[in-house]
Amino acid sequence: MRVAVFCGSSMGREPRHAAAAADFGRGLAEAGVGIVYGGASVGLMGVLADAALAAGGEVIGVIPGGLFAAEVPHQGLTQLQIVGSMHERKAAMAGLADAFAALPGGLGTLDELFEILTWWQLGLHAKPVALVDAAGFWDPLSAVLDELTAAGFVPATARAALTTVADASEFLRLLGREGSLPVEPDPEATL
Repeated sequence: MRVAVFCGSSMGREPRHAAAAADFGRGLAEAGVGIVYGGASVGLMGVLADAALAAGGEVIGVIPGGLFAAEVPHQGLTQLQIVGSMHERKAAMAGLADAFAALPGGLGTLDELFEILTWWQLGLHAKPVALVDAAGFWDPLSAVLDELTAAGFVPATARAALTTVADASEFLRLLGREGSLPVEPDPEATL
C-alpha cells in the first residue's frame, strides 16, 4: 500500500507542522505503508521524506524537471520520477497511490487536494482522502467546505469523502477499517 501525501515545500512558521510531517512519515513507514510525494528535499516535503526513510520506509518522489531550482529534488529516495509538468506529477502520484493525505501546505497542496477530490466526485477513483489536522490547521478549510456544501455547490457525498484525522495512527485505522471511502462517487455529479 502507498499513500500520496500532499504538503508544503516550505516549513511554514509553526514548528509543530514540521513535527507533524515527521510523525506522519515515520508512522506510515513503521506500518509498512509507502509514501508517494512531490519529490523535494526542502520544506515539509523534505521532513516527511527524511522521517520515512529513517524509519526504513519506501518513499517515491515525483517532481517536474522545471521545479528543480525551487524544490530541490531529494537524492536519497527509493525512487525519483522526473516528469514534464504539474499535471503529469499529479497523475503519476494518483496512479501510484492507494490513498491520499494532506499535511499543512500552501497553494500547491490545495491544488493537489482539490484535484484529487474533484476526481473522486467525478467517479475517477474511490480512494480514501484525508486531511491530517496538525492542531487545527485545516479547521478554516473545513468550515469553507461545510459552507459550500450548505450552499449547494459541493455535494454532500463529496464533502463526506474528505475525512479529517489527527495523525498517522488514526489515518492507518481509517485505511484498515475502511479500505475505501465510506460513500461512493456520484456518477451524476457535475462541477
